[in-house]
Amino acid sequence: MPITPNQGSTGGGTAVTITGTNLTGTSAVLFGAKPATAVTNVSPTQVTAVSPSGSGAVGVTVTTPGGSSNPISFFYIDAPFKSGLSVSSGATAGGNTIIISGTGLSTATGVSFGANTVTPTVLSDSQISVVVPAGAAAGPVSVSVTTAGGTNNGLSYTYIDVPTITGITPASGPTSGGTAVTITGTNLTSTSQVTFDSVPAPFSVINATTVSAVSPPGSVGAVDVGLSNPAGTATDVGAFSYLTGPGI
Repeated sequence: MPITPNQGSTGGGTAVTITGTNLTGTSAVLFGAKPATAVTNVSPTQVTAVSPSGSGAVGVTVTTPGGSSNPISFFYIDAPFKSGLSVSSGATAGGNTIIISGTGLSTATGVSFGANTVTPTVLSDSQISVVVPAGAAAGPVSVSVTTAGGTNNGLSYTYIDVPTITGITPASGPTSGGTAVTITGTNLTSTSQVTFDSVPAPFSVINATTVSAVSPPGSVGAVDVGLSNPAGTATDVGAFSYLTGPGI
């Protein structure tokens, strides 16, 4: 007499289907010593029920006017514990793969990022991988993992829009570098790198629309200025020109 599923949350509430023979007139389903709720005699070969709370492994029995059945095993599982995300932010468009670490993850069936739920890949009891779905808008959302033991929240993932560059002032400086440059644009709060001709430059974020940077040494001519955040990179082609100093 099999039971499907044969595992569920310690808090109860798992809907199970029990199949067997001579099940007509089922009056009770017990999980160990505890009665199940919402018992329905679907047919002479099938009964549905909702598990009560419990722990560990218990025997499930069905009672009919003819007596009680032999016990079949049902396993109670604790809700998962999540300890962290390998990456806690990314593009609003989603599509990047992250690793969620914790315990009790081997039966994970869904991961929700706010209102969007995706199916994870179980790597082990302590790790699952998941492709981040697209977000409705930039900003933080809660991350929850659902397993046979229940659902656990507690982590946050931040959706970030790709940056844009709208202006660079001043637009030129000496090849020796050291020019203080103001970069204006959008979605600059989480800027992670500024480059001049692919060379990283020191920078500081002023606000969501302004970043201050110092040009590194470079060669004479116009170079691209790049600005990156966890969602992507904006490039202003030929936006800054390196100039030679006067000679006497």
